[in-house]
Amino acid sequence: MAMRLLWLLMLGACSLPGVIIDRIAIIVENSIIKDSDISRDLRVTSFLNAVPLNLGLQARKTAASRLIDQIFIRKEIQIGDYPVASPEQADQELDQLVKGRFKSEGSLEETLKRYGITAPDLRSHFLWQLTVLRFIDARFKPAVLVTDEEIEKYYTEHRTTFSKEHPGKSSLDEVHGEIEELLAGQRVNKLFFAWLDERRKNAAIKYLEGSLR
Repeated sequence: MAMRLLWLLMLGACSLPGVIIDRIAIIVENSIIKDSDISRDLRVTSFLNAVPLNLGLQARKTAASRLIDQIFIRKEIQIGDYPVASPEQADQELDQLVKGRFKSEGSLEETLKRYGITAPDLRSHFLWQLTVLRFIDARFKPAVLVTDEEIEKYYTEHRTTFSKEHPGKSSLDEVHGEIEELLAGQRVNKLFFAWLDERRKNAAIKYLEGSLR
């Protein structure tokens, strides 16, 4: 099925004179990742991190890996009917970005052009990012338990750090919630990445651009 889709896309592109062919870079089961997907991911990520755009091979490999993971997450969200973020929430993230980093929307647009992306690209990124965070919480957080003993142990080992970071608020009772959230977050991330690793092991991934392995 995937190869038939590949041929159809190639034939369709070749039949239109003057059309730039957007090559398929990776096939993940019955989903595809195109060169343009990798480029867009790099451009948006570089913009958000406020770093120079890098379209080199190693950067492309990193972006390709992210996009493969996104396919697994997207399928799991669809199968499990997990909640997704709303366009309004994505707009709020975009508004906060404008207020925090740019003097005006005009300044934002100018910077977006330098990176070769658009406001809709950015909005789509925020929408997906928020959806992934919701998925991680709903899928993995219920399996995490942090005990009072673990919180107390962490507090004892990091008491000096808490005293510096939270002057006047460094007793165990005062930072109990923060430590619990920190430890829970670490375990949720561990479960999440272990799940991704398992999905990769069991998935049929074909690199049409071998350099992206």
